[in-house]
Amino acid sequence: MDNDVSAGSTASSVSTLGQLALGLTLLAFGLGHTAVIDGVTAANAVSVATYVGGVALFVAGLLALREDGFTGTAFAGLGAFWFTWGVGAGDAVSANAAGLFLLLFALLALSLTLGSAGAGVFARGTYGLLFVAMVLLAVAAFGDTAGLAKVGGWFAVAGGAVAWYGATAAMSGLPTVLPGRAAGRGVTAAG
Repeated sequence: MDNDVSAGSTASSVSTLGQLALGLTLLAFGLGHTAVIDGVTAANAVSVATYVGGVALFVAGLLALREDGFTGTAFAGLGAFWFTWGVGAGDAVSANAAGLFLLLFALLALSLTLGSAGAGVFARGTYGLLFVAMVLLAVAAFGDTAGLAKVGGWFAVAGGAVAWYGATAAMSGLPTVLPGRAAGRGVTAAG
């Protein structure tokens, strides 16, 4: 993904679609884990995860592969994760099996975080927050710790908000880079 995405090109449109799908899915998934909304759980995010996070993100990944191998790999891999999670969410699996699943996809998120060094700050932030969320949720599943699952949910919410803002900024012309730090005392800026 480019640091500054212009909304006019095909590659940036696919990237924007993928970031929106990832952001909305992470928001739904994360909010379900936080239990901040009465009666809403992570299981309620199954439809969003399956169709928006799974199908739409996977298709965006396939389309992006032609223009940008990293973005295509990221979206297709994450689309496979969300589709698998959404389809298998109703199955009775052990807490350890769920933890292992989350841990394996935490490794994908780690690979994406490390591989996004050339991407924009929003992509790096999204993948980094996703990695932390998956690790926390995996540990919570292994240890049956509801409090840690809520913390992991908040990291997923933060990652979803970052992805959503990055996509919205690309479409609407909002700032997509963080402002630089002003020069300190005794430092002059060469122009």
